[in-house]
Amino acid sequence: MNLHIGQLTVELTVGFVALFLLTKVLGKTQISQITPFDFISSIFLGELVGNAMYDDETSIFVILYAIVIWGSMVYVVEIISQKFMGSRKLLEGAPAIVIRKGMLDREQLKKSKLDINQLQNLVRQKGYFGLREVEYAILETNGTLSILPKYQYGSPNRQDLNMHTDQQPELPVTLILDGELNIDNLSTANLSKKKLMEQLHKQGYRSVEEVLYAEFSENKLLIMPMIDPKK
Repeated sequence: MNLHIGQLTVELTVGFVALFLLTKVLGKTQISQITPFDFISSIFLGELVGNAMYDDETSIFVILYAIVIWGSMVYVVEIISQKFMGSRKLLEGAPAIVIRKGMLDREQLKKSKLDINQLQNLVRQKGYFGLREVEYAILETNGTLSILPKYQYGSPNRQDLNMHTDQQPELPVTLILDGELNIDNLSTANLSKKKLMEQLHKQGYRSVEEVLYAEFSENKLLIMPMIDPKK
Protein backbone atom coordinates (compact mmCIF):
# COMPACT_ATOMS: atom_id res chain seq x y z
CA MET A 1 0.00 0.00 0.00
CA ASN A 2 2.73 2.46 1.01
CA LEU A 3 4.71 1.49 -2.07
CA HIS A 4 1.68 2.19 -4.28
CA ILE A 5 1.09 5.59 -2.66
CA GLY A 6 4.76 6.50 -3.00
CA GLN A 7 4.80 5.50 -6.67
CA LEU A 8 1.61 7.47 -7.34
CA THR A 9 3.08 10.53 -5.60
CA VAL A 10 6.19 10.39 -7.73
CA GLU A 11 4.19 9.88 -10.94
CA LEU A 12 1.83 12.77 -10.13
CA THR A 13 4.77 15.06 -9.38
CA VAL A 14 6.65 14.10 -12.53
CA GLY A 15 3.49 14.40 -14.64
CA PHE A 16 2.66 17.82 -13.18
CA VAL A 17 6.16 19.19 -13.78
CA ALA A 18 6.31 17.72 -17.31
CA LEU A 19 2.91 19.19 -18.28
CA PHE A 20 3.89 22.55 -16.79
CA LEU A 21 7.09 22.64 -18.82
CA LEU A 22 5.22 21.50 -21.91
CA THR A 23 2.71 24.37 -21.68
CA LYS A 24 5.60 26.80 -21.28
CA VAL A 25 7.33 25.46 -24.38
CA LEU A 26 4.14 25.48 -26.47
CA GLY A 27 3.19 28.95 -25.26
CA LYS A 28 -0.39 28.09 -24.37
CA THR A 29 -2.76 30.89 -23.45
CA GLN A 30 -5.37 30.88 -20.71
CA ILE A 31 -8.41 28.60 -21.10
CA SER A 32 -10.77 31.35 -22.31
CA GLN A 33 -8.43 32.17 -25.19
CA ILE A 34 -7.49 28.76 -26.56
CA THR A 35 -8.56 27.61 -30.01
CA PRO A 36 -10.61 24.43 -30.60
CA PHE A 37 -7.39 22.60 -31.55
CA ASP A 38 -5.73 23.64 -28.27
CA PHE A 39 -8.83 22.55 -26.32
CA ILE A 40 -8.86 19.09 -27.93
CA SER A 41 -5.11 18.73 -27.37
CA SER A 42 -5.43 19.64 -23.68
CA ILE A 43 -8.23 17.12 -23.10
CA PHE A 44 -6.41 14.33 -24.93
CA LEU A 45 -3.10 14.97 -23.17
CA GLY A 46 -4.82 15.14 -19.76
CA GLU A 47 -6.57 11.81 -20.37
CA LEU A 48 -3.37 10.26 -21.69
CA VAL A 49 -1.33 11.24 -18.64
CA GLY A 50 -4.15 10.54 -16.16
CA ASN A 51 -4.73 6.99 -17.40
CA ALA A 52 -1.00 6.29 -17.46
CA MET A 53 -0.56 7.45 -13.85
CA TYR A 54 -3.24 5.14 -12.45
CA ASP A 55 -2.01 2.12 -14.34
CA ASP A 56 0.28 0.15 -12.01
CA GLU A 57 2.17 -1.34 -14.93
CA THR A 58 3.00 2.06 -16.41
CA SER A 59 6.39 3.50 -15.46
CA ILE A 60 7.41 7.15 -15.14
CA PHE A 61 9.42 6.86 -18.35
CA VAL A 62 6.30 5.78 -20.27
CA ILE A 63 4.45 8.86 -18.94
CA LEU A 64 7.30 11.14 -19.96
CA TYR A 65 7.51 9.45 -23.36
CA ALA A 66 3.79 9.99 -23.96
CA ILE A 67 4.07 13.67 -22.99
CA VAL A 68 7.13 14.24 -25.18
CA ILE A 69 5.61 12.53 -28.26
CA TRP A 70 2.24 14.28 -27.97
CA GLY A 71 3.88 17.62 -27.14
CA SER A 72 6.17 17.28 -30.16
CA MET A 73 3.21 16.71 -32.48
CA VAL A 74 1.37 19.73 -31.08
CA TYR A 75 4.54 21.82 -31.41
CA VAL A 76 4.95 20.79 -35.05
CA VAL A 77 1.34 21.78 -35.76
CA GLU A 78 1.95 25.17 -34.10
CA ILE A 79 5.02 25.72 -36.28
CA ILE A 80 3.07 24.79 -39.41
CA SER A 81 0.30 27.27 -38.53
CA GLN A 82 2.91 30.01 -38.03
CA LYS A 83 4.85 29.32 -41.23
CA PHE A 84 1.96 28.61 -43.59
CA MET A 85 -0.99 31.00 -43.48
CA GLY A 86 -3.19 28.65 -45.50
CA SER A 87 -3.15 26.10 -42.68
CA ARG A 88 -4.41 28.51 -40.01
CA LYS A 89 -8.03 28.37 -41.09
CA LEU A 90 -7.99 24.57 -40.97
CA LEU A 91 -6.12 24.25 -37.67
CA GLU A 92 -7.31 27.34 -35.77
CA GLY A 93 -10.52 28.29 -37.55
CA ALA A 94 -11.44 31.76 -38.79
CA PRO A 95 -13.45 34.62 -37.23
CA ALA A 96 -17.02 35.02 -38.52
CA ILE A 97 -18.86 38.33 -38.82
CA VAL A 98 -22.34 37.44 -37.52
CA ILE A 99 -23.63 41.04 -37.38
CA ARG A 100 -22.63 43.34 -40.22
CA LYS A 101 -23.70 47.01 -40.30
CA GLY A 102 -26.38 46.31 -37.72
CA MET A 103 -27.88 43.37 -39.66
CA LEU A 104 -27.71 39.69 -38.79
CA ASP A 105 -25.78 37.50 -41.21
CA ARG A 106 -27.93 34.38 -41.24
CA GLU A 107 -25.50 32.40 -43.38
CA GLN A 108 -22.61 32.98 -40.95
CA LEU A 109 -24.83 32.08 -38.01
CA LYS A 110 -25.64 28.76 -39.67
CA LYS A 111 -22.00 28.04 -40.47
CA SER A 112 -21.01 28.84 -36.87
CA LYS A 113 -23.83 26.65 -35.45
CA LEU A 114 -25.04 29.69 -33.51
CA ASP A 115 -28.73 30.45 -32.93
CA ILE A 116 -30.26 33.83 -32.08
CA ASN A 117 -30.69 33.03 -28.38
CA GLN A 118 -27.03 32.08 -28.05
CA LEU A 119 -26.02 35.24 -29.90
CA GLN A 120 -28.17 37.38 -27.58
CA ASN A 121 -26.53 35.71 -24.60
CA LEU A 122 -23.03 36.49 -25.91
CA VAL A 123 -24.04 40.08 -26.67
CA ARG A 124 -25.42 40.57 -23.15
CA GLN A 125 -22.18 39.24 -21.69
CA LYS A 126 -20.42 42.12 -23.45
CA GLY A 127 -22.74 44.63 -21.77
CA TYR A 128 -25.19 45.27 -24.62
CA PHE A 129 -28.81 44.29 -24.04
CA GLY A 130 -30.17 44.69 -27.55
CA LEU A 131 -28.95 43.71 -30.99
CA ARG A 132 -29.89 47.19 -32.20
CA GLU A 133 -26.92 48.52 -30.19
CA VAL A 134 -24.43 46.48 -32.25
CA GLU A 135 -22.92 47.65 -35.54
CA TYR A 136 -20.53 44.70 -35.95
CA ALA A 137 -20.18 41.45 -34.02
CA ILE A 138 -17.39 38.95 -34.72
CA LEU A 139 -17.45 35.39 -33.43
CA GLU A 140 -13.81 34.64 -32.67
CA THR A 141 -12.12 31.26 -33.13
CA ASN A 142 -12.20 30.63 -29.36
CA GLY A 143 -15.99 31.08 -29.19
CA THR A 144 -16.00 34.58 -27.69
CA LEU A 145 -17.77 37.55 -29.28
CA SER A 146 -16.08 40.84 -30.16
CA ILE A 147 -18.43 43.80 -30.58
CA LEU A 148 -18.13 47.17 -32.28
CA PRO A 149 -21.14 49.17 -31.00
CA LYS A 150 -23.01 51.86 -32.87
CA TYR A 151 -21.80 55.37 -32.12
CA GLN A 152 -24.75 56.32 -29.94
CA TYR A 153 -24.20 53.27 -27.75
CA GLY A 154 -20.44 53.55 -27.41
CA SER A 155 -18.54 54.51 -24.30
CA PRO A 156 -18.97 57.29 -23.30
CA ASN A 157 -22.57 57.38 -24.44
CA ARG A 158 -23.09 59.98 -27.17
CA GLN A 159 -26.70 60.57 -26.20
CA ASP A 160 -25.72 61.35 -22.61
CA LEU A 161 -23.20 63.92 -23.88
CA ASN A 162 -25.69 65.38 -26.40
CA MET A 163 -23.34 64.42 -29.22
CA HIS A 164 -25.53 63.53 -32.19
CA THR A 165 -24.00 62.05 -35.31
CA ASP A 166 -25.17 59.96 -38.23
CA GLN A 167 -21.68 58.61 -38.82
CA GLN A 168 -21.35 54.87 -38.27
CA PRO A 169 -18.12 53.06 -37.38
CA GLU A 170 -16.21 51.09 -39.98
CA LEU A 171 -14.77 47.65 -39.39
CA PRO A 172 -10.97 47.64 -39.99
CA VAL A 173 -9.97 45.42 -42.91
CA THR A 174 -6.76 43.39 -42.71
CA LEU A 175 -4.87 43.74 -46.00
CA ILE A 176 -1.44 42.31 -45.16
CA LEU A 177 -0.63 39.65 -42.58
CA ASP A 178 2.83 38.17 -42.02
CA GLY A 179 4.09 39.66 -45.28
CA GLU A 180 1.29 38.19 -47.41
CA LEU A 181 -1.39 40.17 -49.23
CA ASN A 182 -5.06 39.27 -48.73
CA ILE A 183 -6.51 39.78 -52.19
CA ASP A 184 -10.11 39.16 -51.10
CA ASN A 185 -9.96 41.95 -48.53
CA LEU A 186 -8.79 44.48 -51.11
CA SER A 187 -12.26 44.53 -52.68
CA THR A 188 -13.84 44.83 -49.23
CA ALA A 189 -11.73 47.95 -48.60
CA ASN A 190 -12.48 49.27 -52.11
CA LEU A 191 -8.78 49.35 -52.89
CA SER A 192 -6.84 48.07 -55.85
CA LYS A 193 -3.47 46.40 -55.54
CA LYS A 194 -1.93 49.32 -57.42
CA LYS A 195 -3.29 51.88 -54.94
CA LEU A 196 -2.14 49.78 -52.00
CA MET A 197 1.37 49.55 -53.39
CA GLU A 198 1.39 53.31 -53.94
CA GLN A 199 0.53 53.80 -50.28
CA LEU A 200 3.29 51.38 -49.26
CA HIS A 201 5.85 53.18 -51.44
CA LYS A 202 4.86 56.55 -49.95
CA GLN A 203 5.62 55.20 -46.48
CA GLY A 204 8.98 53.78 -47.54
CA TYR A 205 8.13 50.11 -48.17
CA ARG A 206 9.32 48.52 -51.39
CA SER A 207 7.27 45.33 -51.22
CA VAL A 208 4.52 43.55 -49.29
CA GLU A 209 7.12 41.21 -47.77
CA GLU A 210 8.48 44.13 -45.71
CA VAL A 211 5.13 44.56 -43.93
CA LEU A 212 4.14 42.46 -40.92
CA TYR A 213 0.60 43.83 -40.66
CA ALA A 214 -1.49 46.39 -42.52
CA GLU A 215 -5.12 47.34 -41.98
CA PHE A 216 -7.40 49.84 -43.71
CA SER A 217 -10.06 51.81 -41.82
CA GLU A 218 -11.72 55.22 -42.25
CA ASN A 219 -9.71 55.85 -45.43
CA LYS A 220 -6.44 55.41 -43.54
CA LEU A 221 -3.82 52.70 -43.86
CA LEU A 222 -2.06 51.46 -40.73
CA ILE A 223 1.26 49.71 -41.43
CA MET A 224 3.46 47.77 -39.04
CA PRO A 225 6.90 46.82 -40.43
CA MET A 226 8.46 43.38 -40.50
CA ILE A 227 11.14 43.83 -37.87
CA ASP A 228 14.05 41.41 -37.71
CA PRO A 229 14.39 40.36 -34.00
CA LYS A 230 18.13 39.91 -34.50
CA LYS A 231 18.59 43.60 -35.23
